[in-house]
Amino acid sequence: MPVDASLIQILACPACHAPLEDRSAADPAELVCTSGACGLAYPVRDGIPVLLVDEAVRPA
Repeated sequence: MPVDASLIQILACPACHAPLEDRSAADPAELVCTSGACGLAYPVRDGIPVLLVDEAVRPA
């Protein structure tokens, strides 16, 4: 389930405060930090972003 576009516009990475890129239509559903230094990917579960640094994964 995709995240509402208006919500994506106001969300930011909890770790570095950079904007997030919506990849909630992909598998796995996630929001990815746009900062090159950070790049954490936050899971989206049942259409709800889980913006906890402990739940985020580093890019491969």
